[in-house]
Amino acid sequence: MNFLAHLYLSPEDEHITLGNFIADAVKGKDFDKYNDKIKEGILLHRAIDKYTDQHPVFRRSSQRLNGKYKKYSVVIIDIYYDHFLARNWEDYSKTDLVDFVSRAYKILTKNYFLLPKKIKRILPFMIAQNWLVGYANFVDLQRVFNGMARRTAFDSGMENAISDLKNNYTIFENDFREFFPELIEFPVKEVLI
Repeated sequence: MNFLAHLYLSPEDEHITLGNFIADAVKGKDFDKYNDKIKEGILLHRAIDKYTDQHPVFRRSSQRLNGKYKKYSVVIIDIYYDHFLARNWEDYSKTDLVDFVSRAYKILTKNYFLLPKKIKRILPFMIAQNWLVGYANFVDLQRVFNGMARRTAFDSGMENAISDLKNNYTIFENDFREFFPELIEFPVKEVLI
């Protein structure tokens, strides 16, 4: 899952939320410099990713793109699923998406000094361009894929991912709607320290 889903799946604890958000940028011994709640969030993120990557529905989605995008197919599906979450937010939350995202941005900016360098670099762009709300529309989603394509080590083709989403929209949305309720039920308590 991508940024929006990880934030959504975080319990009501600021530091766990922060850890869940930054986890991909925390490597090796960097883990030890955080407090226990942030560590819990990092572990939660890793458990969500492991569950997601092994789930048959998520694998089915990524296999649809694997021939074209290779290892980036998983990343693309993560973002597609964030798109469907943002687009259908009211099906999963009683809190308005804009309010939810605003709260998340406040948590991240309040704890900016704790963020890894990679996250510090992207956060201003994420907030200024409102990526998390923007996942719901194709224009902003295209901008996200364009930016990711520019940052890959070789030609990933991710700038074309919107076309594949549009051409197979119902199929991917059905996958998301089958998968996401199961992820919501994922036993978070077993993961946390």
